[in-house]
Amino acid sequence: MAFNSFRNHDLVIVSDALDIAEDATANFYKFSLGQWNRHRYDVRTLSSLQDNEIRQHTFALLSKASKEVVGFESDSRDRDFYLICLQDHHILEALKRDKELGLLALLVYVLTHELVHIVRFCNFFKRFDVSGKEKEEEEKVVHATTFEILKGFSLPALDYVLGAYRDHRFCGMATV
Repeated sequence: MAFNSFRNHDLVIVSDALDIAEDATANFYKFSLGQWNRHRYDVRTLSSLQDNEIRQHTFALLSKASKEVVGFESDSRDRDFYLICLQDHHILEALKRDKELGLLALLVYVLTHELVHIVRFCNFFKRFDVSGKEKEEEEKVVHATTFEILKGFSLPALDYVLGAYRDHRFCGMATV
């Protein structure tokens, strides 16, 4: 099945949104550049996703992977890193359905949300592999933290996006 993917001009907006989300998240957690660089992740869009990374009903999938890193004295170890797999087709569908949304604002929210997860996992605030009620509680915490990070930003349509996720901070969780 063919899905709509981001076009070149959308990819520029993805890059801008990631810059904003990284800065906002790092400022919120008061990370230095060195501290921020310890949080290893990459962002992928639909055109570079594997079939198992394409999901229904979400704007992004966060997956965890390991990579072997060889050290100086012939020791090697696995290093965790995260992949933020943007679901272009769902994001673009949402923009078609709701003209109040803006691509930049929605992506800033989605990417900030995923970066908060990464910070929480990398700093052992929460384990990556939780499920059920614990996962729902984690989503509430992450939505609330994302709101705290972005609530003072002046960005067109961001207040609208924050309002759209208001209920996710308190009850009846659905994941982004």
